[in-house]
Amino acid sequence: MGKTPRSPAGEGWIHEIKYDGYRVQIHVDRGAAKILTRNGHDWTKRFSAIASAFRLKSQTIFAGEVVVVHEGRTNFSELQADLAKGRQERMLFYAFDILFHNGEDLRSKPQLERKGVLKELIDMLDPPVLYSDHLEGDGYELFEAAARLNYEGIVSKRADARRAAVARSDVEEVC
Repeated sequence: MGKTPRSPAGEGWIHEIKYDGYRVQIHVDRGAAKILTRNGHDWTKRFSAIASAFRLKSQTIFAGEVVVVHEGRTNFSELQADLAKGRQERMLFYAFDILFHNGEDLRSKPQLERKGVLKELIDMLDPPVLYSDHLEGDGYELFEAAARLNYEGIVSKRADARRAAVARSDVEEVC
């Protein structure tokens, strides 16, 4: 019998659902949004329905995952199929972090502080833009629920964690 994966327990941890999609950054500049892949490719046209939902008049960089929900969970194969067909109506963007906002580099702020700013901004928007919620403390219940629902898993992060340094070529300044 193999080892059972365990999530960190105790205070100081947050846990989020792990999505099965494309990780992207969304660069918002006063109502215009640009969507970049991890490799810096501009996929704004491929995800134009999501880009057009970012009507914020700020300068902000969001990190998150573009997904398609199929049969109650995110499904990468369905996302790829929709991309191949040029369909966007099922695509959603789950925002799980914020890197910059109106000239301020937020990467040095604690995770929970960034999540607070993120939630305020995402709450101003409508689907297909969604906030990736989290559970604080012991992630075991979330892990068990994710396993029962056949999700990808969970991601556990230190609540006070700063965002890892990002190479300058990976982040386009919005200011």
